[in-house]
Parts: sequence; structure tokens; C-alpha cells
Amino acid sequence: MKLKEITQFLESQFPLSLQESYDNSGLLIGNHEMEIVGVLICLDSIEKIVDEAIEKKCNLIIAHHPIIFKGLKKITASNYIERVVSKCIKNDIALYAIHTNLDNHFQGVNREIANRIGLKNIKILQPINGNLNKLVVFVPKDALNQVDEAVFAVGAGQIGNYSECHFRTEGIGTFKGNDASNPSIGRTNERENVAEYRVEYLVSNYNLKKVITALFAAHPYEEVAYEIYPIQNENQFEGAGMIGELETEMDEITFLSQLKTTFKCEVIRHTQLLGRKIKKVAVCGGSGSFLLSKAIQQKADIFITGDFKYHDFFDAEDKLIIADIGHFESEQFTTNLLAERLKENFTNFAIHLTEHNTNPINYF
Repeated sequence: MKLKEITQFLESQFPLSLQESYDNSGLLIGNHEMEIVGVLICLDSIEKIVDEAIEKKCNLIIAHHPIIFKGLKKITASNYIERVVSKCIKNDIALYAIHTNLDNHFQGVNREIANRIGLKNIKILQPINGNLNKLVVFVPKDALNQVDEAVFAVGAGQIGNYSECHFRTEGIGTFKGNDASNPSIGRTNERENVAEYRVEYLVSNYNLKKVITALFAAHPYEEVAYEIYPIQNENQFEGAGMIGELETEMDEITFLSQLKTTFKCEVIRHTQLLGRKIKKVAVCGGSGSFLLSKAIQQKADIFITGDFKYHDFFDAEDKLIIADIGHFESEQFTTNLLAERLKENFTNFAIHLTEHNTNPINYF
């Protein structure tokens, strides 16, 4: 199994185009053509993780957090980042990071948190806008179904909880092929009038190339007439954080106790309890304080995340409870998510979850 087959699969599931502009997800170390015999999945690719990979004969490490985040100007083993890079290269170990593209995906980090809490009616807390397109294509009427099936199969026409969506209008298309043409309808050098549909589909940026490829393969015309318009609509399936509801409301102490057990927390830092039932829950893996206003706006009873600063706790203003369970604690099950995806699709190499807790924070 070549490395490129694994990275292509991961990027088809969690496209790199979903990562934030500051991020550095993707292949950090390695040759796409190298043969992979074992994979070690972790949250942080620190030195003891590389040692574990060597011990378990894994030549690919998949980490949530990129070890190379800022530019490296030298590799002299003067800090843990340079030592990790050096040791990976020396031992021919590839290193791949899957960070904010996993955070911003509907089936990513925050979905894993929501599932473990038991949330229903889940939606993105802060959807991304500006990453959708309207694809318009002109199709002869008798070819509509085959074009529909082809582009729907690769993800076109998704609107919220609805799939296979399009809008069409009827009209007449005209064309005249020259001597070099090979028209599927009519003859060369004769103008044709064909009953056609103008069909419109919503397509996410990351999926556009795949949809266009499918469109060209299914469309009967030698030259496909199509148009792409970028649109500013929010994409309900891509973005930061998630919000959902518990099946049954709970009192605050019971909910916090279960949260502490589920996420193996030594401690939960939280704002004062409000004496209200918990029903609507907002979550964000990692550092999520930037989403507090969204959680309040959507009337969450509690917002679960990590890395809240002292003064940011005041911003709750008794409108909800902030529950800071810790950065590592909120993202720890990311490794399980990735392992499950890989095991469902690859059986010809070993997949290991790290046995090390890489949380740099300790509690006394």
C-alpha cells in the first residue's frame, strides 16, 4: 500500500480545502510513493510517539495536530519539533497531519464529541460561507436522468438534510458543428435545435472537480455547455463547532458529572451554575472560545470546549454555562474516529492507536 493511496483517501473524506488559512494539514514528511506497512494514530506527534512508531514498525504517523506549524529554517535538534522531524527522516517515517479540515467537517472532531455526549438534531454551530458554487449545465431532455445520477453520486445537489436537489427550466439549445466535430445529435455543418433543460446544482468547493469529471463522463454532448457561479450561502455541513439536543434534559450537576466521566477529565473549569436544566448543548473541540457568541445566540444551555482564558469566562453573562474540559480531553477521541475510517477501507496494513497520553497539562 503506497502512502499516496492513504493520503488520497483521507483527503477525499476530509478535504484539505476545509482547513483554516493558518493551518498546515496534509503530508508533512514522506514520499508519496513509499510503501506503508503500519500506521500509528495520535493527537500530537511528539518524540515518544516517533519512538512508539519505530517500536511497532509503523512507517506512517497520522496526527491531529501538525508538528510543523510555523516555518522551519533549520533542523539542528535544538527543540522537540526539530528532533521529531529529524528522527522521522532518519527512520524513514512519514508524518501526516489532519487538523482543521477535520474540525470543520460534519463527520469530524465535533461530531465525535456530540455522539459521545448523545446529542440529537445536530448542526454546525458556525457554518462556513463562500465555499459553495452553483453549477449550471445544459442537457438534452432525454439525458437528464443519466446526468442527474452521475453528479448526485459524487455529492452534487446537497442542501442541508436534503440530497439529489436540482432546479431545471426548459428551453431550446442551438449548435452547428464544423468538419472536425462529431455531434451526438444532428450532422456536421447543419444547425440543430434541441429541446434541453437548464439544470442547476449546488456543489461544495472541495467537490467541484469530482462533480465536473462525473458530468463530462455522463453528458452525451461532445462539448458540454456549463457555467460555475461562486455563491455566498452558508454551507450547513461545513464549519466550526456543533450544537444539538439531549434526548432528555438533565440537571446541571448530573450532566457535568457524566461529562467528566465520558471525557476522562481530571477537572472541569466552568462558570457558575444557573439552576436550569441542560437540554441544548454546543461543543467545539480544542480552543473554542471564539464560538461563545454563537452558542449564546443559538440559546445553548451549556458550551463545552477547551482553552478558555480567565476574562473570557465573564462573557457568558449568565446566559449559559461555559464548561472548559481541556484541549486534549475534548479532542482525544479523534484518534478513534480516524482509526475506524481507515479500518473500514484498508485491511492490508496494521493500524495502531498510540498508547501514550500526549497531554502536556498535568493536574495535582
